Amino acid sequence: MCKMMSKSILMLAMMWAEAANAANAAAVDSYHYLHVTIDTPWTIFLVLAPMVLAPTILMGVLVWRYAERRKGDEGVEDIAAEGKQE
Repeated sequence: MCKMMSKSILMLAMMWAEAANAANAAAVDSYHYLHVTIDTPWTIFLVLAPMVLAPTILMGVLVWRYAERRKGDEGVEDIAAEGKQE
């Protein structure tokens, strides 16, 4: 029984080491297809900047639009909190 346990533990350790080696080899190979140049950070910036700025600009436009509309409304009623009756 003890020999069988030690053999199975040894087999598991070998399988784990082999899997770790295969994972490292795959990681090294994946960089073969990724060509990083000096333009890469700029490309990432130019892709992410509109993603951040577009909602901010949209929010500013909507606030400005509804603020202008709100100034002209004389009969605007205040909205009461839920559950409260006036």
